[in-house]
Amino acid sequence: MKRLLVALSAAVLLLSAPVASLAGSAYFIMDAKTGKVLASSNADDLNHPASLTKMMTLYLTFEAIHRGKLGWNTRIPVSRNAAAKPPTKLGLKPGSVVTVREAVDGMIIKSANDAAAAMAEALGGSESGFARLMTQKAREIGMRRTVFVNASGLPNMQQVTTARDMSTLAVALINNYPQEYRLFSQVSFNYRGHRVRGHNNLMYRYEGMDGIKTGYTNASGFNLVSAVRHGNRRVIGVVMGGATARGRDALMASLLDRYMPKASAASTSRLVASVGGGKIARQVEVASASDDVAVDVDTQTTATTTINKRAEVVPMAFAAASNVTVPMDRPAAMDEILVAGKSAATGGWQVQIAATPTAQAAKDLLSEAKSRTGSALANASPYTEAVGKGSGTVYRARFVGFASRDDANSACSALKRKDFDCMLLPNKG
Repeated sequence: MKRLLVALSAAVLLLSAPVASLAGSAYFIMDAKTGKVLASSNADDLNHPASLTKMMTLYLTFEAIHRGKLGWNTRIPVSRNAAAKPPTKLGLKPGSVVTVREAVDGMIIKSANDAAAAMAEALGGSESGFARLMTQKAREIGMRRTVFVNASGLPNMQQVTTARDMSTLAVALINNYPQEYRLFSQVSFNYRGHRVRGHNNLMYRYEGMDGIKTGYTNASGFNLVSAVRHGNRRVIGVVMGGATARGRDALMASLLDRYMPKASAASTSRLVASVGGGKIARQVEVASASDDVAVDVDTQTTATTTINKRAEVVPMAFAAASNVTVPMDRPAAMDEILVAGKSAATGGWQVQIAATPTAQAAKDLLSEAKSRTGSALANASPYTEAVGKGSGTVYRARFVGFASRDDANSACSALKRKDFDCMLLPNKG
């Protein structure tokens, strides 16, 4: 019991410290024609997105429209939960309806939290269900470190992103929904007899800027994603953690002034997102107390715990420290994943590299790690398992089949050289 308490104390220290480091200043300027990074600072550090979150809510809304699930005049019911969201909001009433077009305009121009929540419930069944779809889509389009837990960007310490990831989302919106993307250039819209003006003030005065979104909470600071076109040049800029809206806008303008001339003037309409930089999104996991794992933890104690000492927290859903179970309601596809790794997961040692919010993210991460690390993982097998329940489910991404601790440690060292986090675990078979 004493060892468990020490382990949990170490967990608290490690989980709380990175959260406090969020909301630092960051910027990222990218040539969207080539994907070349023109300038960056802390581009892969975790920050809170605030209302930049609505860019993903809008992306999934546009996707639903293109798939025929929604129409622009579809009436979206407004729940008590959606109506209760704090400002900024359209003032929707419980039991009322809002059209898809009104909700989209409200999210883009007013940054309406009630409209975002109503859309989330319509598409995901619940806001938390929709948030899981958001995170899944983030991985699909190349946002490697982002975790969404709500549709609006209202404060939540677990909702994190990076400047680079937000530029990737901007590129995806422009490429995949070019007609809808034009809505981001609107200065105002008419909402039931009232003219509602936006507050992306830099866009209204910076030549060539045609989008896309501002964001602010106390925890995030002032955020801005901008897309600018000068002739054939196309640049995406992201500024996060500004102390004031004016200061954020001034920094964005100065960066664009300086680096726009360095962007390619190639004649192409398809934009390219940056693919380099930083570690893939990973989630620190507090494992079951029954996991007897020896890991060197460079904190105030050397506890017996499965805290990954190098992982940076993406805290969406931690496994319970004393009662981790495989969910009974896991999708059928998970049975294939568990069975596929079962025989390999007995005996020897394992190396865990992440706990991700979706099974597919775990599989993709394992595939990338194996392809980049090479011979050190040649005889290892990828193994994924679900832990937790419901919205708290995470998926462990592991390599199994190491005959000795030394073999597993060598693989872990090779993974670290490729910027993957890892920890050693003895098999129980």
